[in-house]
Amino acid sequence: MYNLLTIGDAVVDNHVILDDASLECNLDTKTNHLCLDYATKVPVSESFQNIGGNAVNVAVGASKLGLTTAILTDLGKDANGKTVITELKKYGVDTKLAKLNPKNETRFAIVLNYKGERTILSSHQKKVYSWPKTLPETDWIYYTSMSAGFETLQENLFDYLQKHPTVRLAYNPGSFQLKNSLNLVLEAVKKSDILIINLQEAEMILKTTLQKEKTVTAIIHKLLSLGAKEVVITDADKGAYAGNEEEVWYLPAYPVKVVAKTGAGDAFSSGYLAARQYDHDLRTALTWGIANSCSVISSFGSHAKLLEKTSIGNFIKKYSEVQPKKLA
Repeated sequence: MYNLLTIGDAVVDNHVILDDASLECNLDTKTNHLCLDYATKVPVSESFQNIGGNAVNVAVGASKLGLTTAILTDLGKDANGKTVITELKKYGVDTKLAKLNPKNETRFAIVLNYKGERTILSSHQKKVYSWPKTLPETDWIYYTSMSAGFETLQENLFDYLQKHPTVRLAYNPGSFQLKNSLNLVLEAVKKSDILIINLQEAEMILKTTLQKEKTVTAIIHKLLSLGAKEVVITDADKGAYAGNEEEVWYLPAYPVKVVAKTGAGDAFSSGYLAARQYDHDLRTALTWGIANSCSVISSFGSHAKLLEKTSIGNFIKKYSEVQPKKLA
């Protein structure tokens, strides 16, 4: 019996830390563009590799917070696939449902870290996804980013949820799904017990803007009207919102020094879901999510600063002056 089963692509992230003082690299804040001089050498201060992907990061984060976790993912029968499985086992994530398929290639990404922000070059080849004959019992399923070919797996997931009504679904659509299969995203939103997205993704799903809707609370209620029972919206360094039909809460981000933002959203998701699994309310779940994400961004890599159940309370206490606010 698992507390959480994550479903989604695993990725091997190759991090490159660009020299902040490099003359060959600059950030255009007006256009939000990272600019590298063409046909030249750009100084790099450090590089490293780790496993990533939304499903991986959330499984690892939830495991560190005390949940029994597993991952359902299709990897390539390659060196990267074997690396993913080996590393997941180190974090206590069950990999029995992680399949090495010779028809697939394990996804990889190049993560360019520069002045506290990251730009990700991500592979998205079409994959062959499999669904197990039997799925182990679980309290939650976290369904997230996948590549082309995910449609049949999503049908199998919906069929499973219909036959197992006590299993709760947390949904976090990936960029490929949002850009290419919005109709299927809407189907998953309708079946979600918790929808976790950022503000830009919320605007994309609703085909609207914050400027038009005036408040994030209004956006949350529109997403609830699509069928989601609970909606969580993150808004980068501004913090996050969580709401259902009865209430909406907001919590600013903690004032930590940002080193790198890779994995921040996934750290938030694992913190929020762990709190809900432990029967905490929306207000407390927000604090767990913000604490975990703010801890992660204080270091390079998605896993180095993930909080444990024994330490998350002390981290929250450290920033006790930052409190959730009820908006509705």
